[in-house]
This record gives sequence, C-alpha cells and structure tokens, in this order.
Amino acid sequence: MWRTARDSVCLICRSAAQARPSLRQPPQIPSAATTPCSGQRPLSSTAAARARERPSRMVLSDTVARGPGAAAAPKKSRNRPEGPWGSTNRTVANIDPNRRRPPPKPASRSAKDRPRDKDESLDEDPRKALKMQRALVNIPYRERSLVKSRISDIESFDQFDLLPTIKEAVYNEVLKGMVDVKPTPVQRLAIPALLGQKLGRALTPAEAARRAANEPDRKEFLLAAETGSGKTLAYLLPIINALKAAEAEDEAVRAYNERLAAEKERRGNAPVSEWIDRWEPHPNTARPRAVVLVPTAELVDQVLAVAKKISHVAKLKARGISANFKAAKIQSNMYSHGGIDMVVATPHLLAAMAQQDGNILSRVRHLVVDEADSLFDRSFAPETSKILDRAMPSLRQLVLCSATIPRRLDNYLATHFPSMLRITTPNLHAIPRRVQLGVIDVSKDPYRNNKLLACADAIWTIGRDAGSLAENVGAQAAADVRRVMVFVNERETTQQVADYLVSKGINAIALHRDTPEQRQSEMLAEFTSNEPVKMTPDDVERARLQLAAKAPGGVAPRRFLPNTKVIVATDLASRGIDTLAVRHVVLFDVPHTTIDFIHRLGRAGRMGRRGRGIVLVGKDDRRDVVAEVKESMYMGQALI
Repeated sequence: MWRTARDSVCLICRSAAQARPSLRQPPQIPSAATTPCSGQRPLSSTAAARARERPSRMVLSDTVARGPGAAAAPKKSRNRPEGPWGSTNRTVANIDPNRRRPPPKPASRSAKDRPRDKDESLDEDPRKALKMQRALVNIPYRERSLVKSRISDIESFDQFDLLPTIKEAVYNEVLKGMVDVKPTPVQRLAIPALLGQKLGRALTPAEAARRAANEPDRKEFLLAAETGSGKTLAYLLPIINALKAAEAEDEAVRAYNERLAAEKERRGNAPVSEWIDRWEPHPNTARPRAVVLVPTAELVDQVLAVAKKISHVAKLKARGISANFKAAKIQSNMYSHGGIDMVVATPHLLAAMAQQDGNILSRVRHLVVDEADSLFDRSFAPETSKILDRAMPSLRQLVLCSATIPRRLDNYLATHFPSMLRITTPNLHAIPRRVQLGVIDVSKDPYRNNKLLACADAIWTIGRDAGSLAENVGAQAAADVRRVMVFVNERETTQQVADYLVSKGINAIALHRDTPEQRQSEMLAEFTSNEPVKMTPDDVERARLQLAAKAPGGVAPRRFLPNTKVIVATDLASRGIDTLAVRHVVLFDVPHTTIDFIHRLGRAGRMGRRGRGIVLVGKDDRRDVVAEVKESMYMGQALI
C-alpha cells in the first residue's frame, strides 16, 4: 500500500522530498524545478507565453533600420519615479506597454452573440481581421531628420559615379518626357551604397586602400522603402554599371570579341547574324552575371522593360524567364550565341533550369531578390534558397528589396546575414500621406449591409467626377478614362463582384490566380501604362457593345459608365505592380493584416501622384482597426 501511495506522487514532489537540505546548510531558494507541484503551472504558462510572443510572418518589424541585436537592447524603466518629486517632471505616461490586460469576464451568452467590449484587445479576438496586428507606432522624427540630412545634397543623377551611357539612358529612355527629374529618397540612399561611392569628402589614397582591404568579398544590402518609391531603378543602375565596368576586365569576353572581329574580317564583313549561330558560343551563353528574382510574371515584364530601356543605350543583353514566355523562347533567351548578361525570372522556372544545368548560376556576381517578403515566404522559400545556394560561391553582391519587412523575415536576415547593410527610408511601413482614405459604412442606409451595392455606387461616383461622359457625350470631344482597382480577400469573390458591377453598367473584369498568365498581362497593361487614355463619343458605342457581351443575356444595362475601367483582384495584383495610371483603390474586404493595407493602398499615389482609397466596412469588420489605420495615415505614422 505504501508503494502504491508513493507511486501516485508526481516526480517533482518525490525528487523534492528526497533532496532535503541539511540543517547545517544555509536555506536555499526553491526553484521551479524543485518546488513540488507549484512548478508545473509556471512551466505551462511560460510555454504558452512564448507561443503567443513568437514572431509571426504577418507582423511587421519595427527594427528594420537598426539591424540585428536592436530588439535585445536594454530599455530604461520609466515606471519608477526618481525621488519624492520625480513624477512632477514626467514627460511620458506611467503605462507599461508590455502589461497584459486582465481576461474578460465570462459571459452568459455565446461569444458570437454577445456585444463586443471596448476594452477587448485585438489578440483576444477570434476573428481574422488584423488580429495579429500590434500597436501603430510612428517612426521617430530624429531618425527622419538624420536620413533627410544625408540625402538633402543630392539633386541629380549626375552626382552618382555612373557611366555616361547609363546616365544618358536614364534621362533619354527611362525617364523620358518627365520634367524636373530628381532621384527619389531610396535612390539617393541606395545607388551610392551599391556603387561603393562615398558622398561628401573625397577619400585619400591611404583611406581608399584601407577601406578596400577591410571590405568583405560579398556585399549584402537590404533596400526597405515604401511602395512606388523607385526601388527597381535604385538597384538596376548600380548593377548594370558594374556589369559594364567588369566587361572590359573579363579576359574570356575580351578574347572572344577579338576572335569574333577577326572572323568577321575574314568573312568580308558579312552580317554577324547570318553566321553567328554556326560559330563558337559566347562565354556568357547560359551563364548570366546578374539575376533578378521576382514573384510573378507581371513583375518579370515590368522589371525587364526598365532593364531593356537601359540596355539599349548601354549595350547590354537582358532577358526574361516567366510563364508568359513559351519554352522555345526561354531556351533561346538563355542559350543565345550572343550571350546573356542579366536574367529577370521567377524562382520556380529558374530553379528548375538550374537543376537540369548546374552551370547556369556558376558566374552570377549580382543577385537581387525583389519582393523579398514574398520570396522568403512558404510558397517561394525552397526555390529561392536553392538559387541562393548555387549562386553563393561566385556571388559578390546580394540585394534584397521589399516595401514591408515582417518580423519573421527580419529575424531570418539577422540570423543568416548579420553583416547586411540595411537601407531604409523614413516612410517605411507607412502609407503615403498623399493617399487619402475614405470609409463607407455599409451597415447604414441606403446600403443595408449590401457591399456589392456600396462598391458599385462608389465607382459610379468616381466616374461621374471624371466628367459625366455617360450623360453628356455630345458636349465634349474626349474625356479621361478612370482606372479603378477593387481588392477582395477571397479568390471566389472576384468573379462575383465583377459580374455584379457589369450588371450595373460598369466595365469590370476579374483577376485571380486561375486567370491564365497571358490574360493577366493583358488586363494589367492598361493599368500600368503612364499614358492617359482618352475616350471619344465614337468609343462610347464600342464600350456599350463590349459591356453587352459581358452582361447576362447579351443586353447592356440602360445606364452604363463608359469612362471607367475596373479590375477586381486579390493580392495577386497588389505586389510591386507599377500601376501609375491608378488613382482610386476600393477595398471591398477589410485586409487581414497591415501588410495587405500597405500593398493594396500602395497601388494608388505612386511616384509622387495623389490617390484615394475607399474601405467598405460591414457589420462583421473591425471598425476600430480601420479607424486606427486612417488616423495613422493622416499623421504620417508607420503601421508596425
């Protein structure tokens, strides 16, 4: 019986009873491991607390600019006054931000039916709307002032150590037709850093030699800047400049060019295109020296278009690899006899090609991971890691770009790339103040919880503000066409919203992952063009016929809005697409996280333009979260 009673005691109590301290020894403070029974509860609560505090991939990081180790820095306690009169000079509230609120009192009714308390925190909300969002904190003005003072003296691209041909390409090709061309803040910070240019006082020869000796073989950069700030040009210009500078020092390429010139002379200066395919391949055939990774085929086309504008003047070979290209085109782009200098690709296709031909990434010296928060997420991380591992032996420069840095990515970079130079702009994680946010309460009259009706009414208001072309066609020869993007959370909702808008006389199309890649590019072509679209009275009848083809029954509505084009999309169209023509964004569903808020509203107001966002708030949406986001946008604060 005694053995049965002894076996029923827990192991912690039994070990504590056996290890009793002697009377001659000083008493010891019991720990959680030796205290009988009482140590079990703190262990479980500690594990639960750690699980709750585990950084999520949907929570933005507030230590991007400071780098690894910043979060572990000791903080000064503000809760204890110094002396009896210490509280009189207090400048901050005596509130501990880490203090947890007491759990809510148990309600008699179910959590679904009972009214929500005002003091209930976001973490305790079982619903999905932004439940993982932390407090909205602004970037200190001291950090903003330091960054602004560093870039205040840069007023032109001529101040960068770029080759003359690349400067010519910037002014005559990339930014052609623009007035008062100046680098953006991220370009003023990133281009000198990637070039290794020291702005200000020139270095002495001894300082330059000492600096070159201390520099690592591989340089790593993180470009974290708000949407629409010109990050693509910020990393393309230094990389193309480095490729052209290294081209003259490449012995293999120089020897090939000499043999090519001799062969051309032997053939009587015959066109090279007639016999180059039967000659020896270029040393860079299927061996690119620069790789740019992007998540979608639309971004491949967008980045490739900018790279080709520079390469036409700088004489560089840039090619693309995505689902928009056929297999024969991809093969000819990579294995061209003329060689290849830069590849813009999606990770899945490039990783598959590198798996078949292990030498494709053997000469890569510059690697860019654009939209890094997506490419290091679950769906792209395996392929991105494979490309990084294969290119690492020859890599000399690694550049990561993103408009949002989640804490999971921030911790990953701090672990794997601790020496990475972090280049951040003052408005990181903040929606530009030039984008205004309006809120429509769908639960009130006249909508009565009908979001579809509220969305159509908002778009009709935008179209009428453009000139009321539908009601007064003959009075004006042409009118501007408004382009509007509507974002939803679920893929199944896109077609439903688009069909309803068509029934209300609005030219709308649905865009989601099931849409073919070629069709996606065609849809976004009009929304990424910087050229204004005019509609004449002759175009009105054509728009009516197009709307009738989409409408059920083949009959167009009696009233329709011809001067407005709408894309209803998921987050597929919110990442990196340079929608310069979009001035209005409608959020049909409240985004799940602040990351989605930043990317969706970032489709409007790009490159210094003004924009407007409209959020439809229903009875099941978090109104307090939308109010906080709106207030933070007004005050220019960061969403972290």
